[in-house]
Amino acid sequence: IAFRTQSAIDSRTVLDTKGADQLIGKGDMLYSGGGNMERIQCAFVDTPEVENIVQFIHNQQGYTTPFPLPIYEGAKEEGKNDTSDIKKLDSLFAEVARYVVSNQEGSTSKLQRTFDIGYNRAGRLTDQLERTGIVGPNRGAKGRDVLIQDLSTVEAILQDLQEKNLL
Repeated sequence: IAFRTQSAIDSRTVLDTKGADQLIGKGDMLYSGGGNMERIQCAFVDTPEVENIVQFIHNQQGYTTPFPLPIYEGAKEEGKNDTSDIKKLDSLFAEVARYVVSNQEGSTSKLQRTFDIGYNRAGRLTDQLERTGIVGPNRGAKGRDVLIQDLSTVEAILQDLQEKNLL
């Protein structure tokens, strides 16, 4: 897209061809797409109109004090397990957690095939693994990153979950 330019050199810089230097101005523009050059008239707001809009907004009654913004509560710290929203973990959770860490592979489809379960249950298990800090967030078609590297750490997490009566 190019509006009126001062010279043909400026036009070539923008569009790789001359022509923008011959435009009228006031919203007259050239559009280059797919090899075709089209002349288009776009919306044009002149400087006095912009000044009038700014003056209108300026004259409106405003707040007497700054508007308080909500306080952002950042993401949970890494390494902290958030199990507050888990009511009861799946009966296969411990076995799946050990398998995921042993093989360092956390995809839902792999859980489906390995444990012969449906997509919904495998998805719930994967979500539970994420909430307990064993796997990372979803990465689309790729498997999730496994955040725990050894079985002893998994056993400690499972012990903690058992003490909280979640397992």
